[in-house]
Amino acid sequence: MDEIRAKPKKFIYRTNLKWVEARKGLLLSIGKPTIEVATPPEFRGHPNIWTPEELFVASVNVCIMNTFLYYAGRENVKFLSYESSAEGILEKVERGLIFSCVEVIPVISVKSANDIEKTRDLIALSEKNCLISNSIKSKVTVKPKIEVASI
Repeated sequence: MDEIRAKPKKFIYRTNLKWVEARKGLLLSIGKPTIEVATPPEFRGHPNIWTPEELFVASVNVCIMNTFLYYAGRENVKFLSYESSAEGILEKVERGLIFSCVEVIPVISVKSANDIEKTRDLIALSEKNCLISNSIKSKVTVKPKIEVASI
């Protein structure tokens, strides 16, 4: 298996942000639902609203899944379910706050034990080739849990 081969192109993604009040805003993109965003409570922000920190960790989590789905489809590997959790560690370093690492834990359910190794290979390939992970400074680690479904 090799890396994802995209035709040489340039892709542009646009978002708009509108301040609403206090430390809150609305994140917009044409044709998509609006997302309320805010500064997190630990930085004198608001609870129960998506923060840039959560969206950062979420983008890594989603990209790992999307990359896995790409490889599973390309290799015709069948799986029954995919769920994942992700955790980012925000730390103060000499030059300020940074996400030092993001850990993603996918739980993938397969039909039989014969599917475990191929699924493990695909998630490792996804960890290596996730475009978001490869675009950030944070160390990204993927620790999969692959289970045989009890049907």
